This record gives sequence, structure tokens and C-alpha cells, in this order.
Amino acid sequence: MESDFVNPVRRRLEANQLALGMIVRLARSGDIARIAHTSGHDFLFIDTQHAIFTLETISHIAQTALGCDVAPLVRVRSVHDPNVPVMLDDGVTGIVFPDVNTAEEARWAVRACKFAPIGARSVTTGYPMFNYRPLPSRETIPLLNANTLVVCMIESLEGLRNIDAIAAVDGVDVLHVGLTDMLADMGKPGAYGDPQAMDAVARITQVALAHGKYAGVGGDNDLARQTRFIRDGVRFISTQSDGAFLMTAATRAARDLRHVAGTGEAVTPT
Repeated sequence: MESDFVNPVRRRLEANQLALGMIVRLARSGDIARIAHTSGHDFLFIDTQHAIFTLETISHIAQTALGCDVAPLVRVRSVHDPNVPVMLDDGVTGIVFPDVNTAEEARWAVRACKFAPIGARSVTTGYPMFNYRPLPSRETIPLLNANTLVVCMIESLEGLRNIDAIAAVDGVDVLHVGLTDMLADMGKPGAYGDPQAMDAVARITQVALAHGKYAGVGGDNDLARQTRFIRDGVRFISTQSDGAFLMTAATRAARDLRHVAGTGEAVTPT
């Protein structure tokens, strides 16, 4: 039934399973949700912090995602992004907040995403998650509160210092380490695998789990280090962007064909 809506990411996290998300920066149609599903991803990470999307485009992508058991999440510009409520009302099932450095900022994130008594989100009717059925608020509000993910990105040394207080905020679901910005703030841009960064991930993961939150990591695509993160308890990982996936496959295809043209020998598949 429509009233039994469950966010697929929440379902996987509660089962202690890994949830994988594809970052979306190039795609502007719902096709990307189906590609994410077929390629083994559980959520979309629509990136409005670093790419330009209209609200209508986000809604179209989200509607398709809802229909193929992929969670449409959006990384917004800040905890004060005014578009959060309308995106949630029109199909988005989670918000990724960048640069959360204090407990107060985490509370602002929860306030925007969750209905009272947890937050202060405005109530409407006819949510796409329920196929627009006019269900009573006493049914929809608890379900949407449970299934709307609040993801706080920890991307700075300040956020790391305040991680205990951030993790203690009621309504925060995931603490997601943004390693690219974290390393820049450390004065070590691009130094993935640096011991200080690895210690930061371990610390944030431990605190998240201690407070009953889920731990996430993004930015580091090294499989050995990702394996370590998962073994330590990380269950929410953003993989790569649609553009990065396209670039990798396109470069490989062109390289292999030029090798054949130059040598007459086929490239051994890897």
C-alpha cells in the first residue's frame, strides 16, 4: 500500500547493509535514476551545491527514482537553503547538508526536514511518496519523519571538533565525512589516505555509531581504504559522479580502439 512507503536507504541501513549513492551533476532527466538502479546504486546524490538544477528538474528525477526503488537525495547549498521544503514536498526523500560544523547548524537541518515535534517542516497534502492519495496527516507525518533522511556532512576540522555535539542532535540520521573538503581544510588537498584524514574518518564513525547514527564517507574512491571504512562501520557511501563514470568509460573505449588501430592487437579486458 502507498501508506507503507519506506525509504530504500533507510531499509538497507536498518538491516546493517551498505547503501551506495551515485552523485548526479550532469544528468537532467529521470533516466539517471534507472541507470543508478541497474548499476547497483541505492540512492541518488543530486548535487545542487556544485551544479545548477531547476526545482522542476529535481522533481522529475525524484519522481522517477521513487518508481524504481532508488532514494532521491539532494545536496543543498547550506542548512539555510530555502528550497529544502519544496523539494521534500515534491518527491525528494533526503537532504544532504554540506559544511555542518556545529550542533546548532545540525538543528537547523533537522528543523527544515522533519515535522513537529522533531522539527518545524510545514505540512501539506498529496505527497508523491503516497501516489498523491489524500491520506490523513496522522499517517503521513510519522512515515515521512522516519523516511526523510537528514545527512550532515562533516567537512572541516571545526566539524570534527564538534562531532559529539552534532551527533547528539535528535533527528540527524547520517554523519557523512566529505574527505575532499576535509583534506583541504587540513592543508593537505588531495592527500587521500593521509593518517590524519583516516583518523578523522575513524573518529566520526565511532561517534556516529555511539549515538545511534549511521556513518558515511565520500570523496575517497580507493577500494582498499573504502574496505577499511566499511569494516569500521561505514554504511553510507557516495561512489562517483555521473560525469566521472562517463569520463572513465569513454576514455577507456577511445584508448582501446586507438591501441587496436595503432598496433592491430586488441587490448586484454581488465
